[in-house]
Amino acid sequence: MSQSHYAAALPRPTPDSQPFWDALRQHELHLQRCQACGQAFFYPRNVCPHCLSSDLAWFRSSGRGRLHTFVIAYTAPRNPPLEVPYVIAMVELEEGPRLMTNLVGVEPDPKQIRCEMPVEIEFVDVTDEFTLPRFRPVA
Repeated sequence: MSQSHYAAALPRPTPDSQPFWDALRQHELHLQRCQACGQAFFYPRNVCPHCLSSDLAWFRSSGRGRLHTFVIAYTAPRNPPLEVPYVIAMVELEEGPRLMTNLVGVEPDPKQIRCEMPVEIEFVDVTDEFTLPRFRPVA
């Protein structure tokens, strides 16, 4: 899919975040872990937010977690126009970090969505260069 078919803004990877985006293109979710204190974290950066060590390593996440919180968007920005309603979600991954994303595979209805529901990643190839992580309820 070319970018001309994807209306929303695309991320601008930094040297710190490029491995994250490269892994998504391979349909894998990678996170960083501090080798000094053992804490996993997200978003990608060059020092641990827990102990400030720069001894970091990337690892493959399970892609599973629980819905921490959510909001249903009923209005969209004008440029680019987005299809509404949609669910903005904060997912707490099994490894601990939280990731802001979208919840898919369920009607955007507060009666069908609940915090703590188990979710798993779905990879969406929005262009030839970018894959975005979305999460769906575990069946």
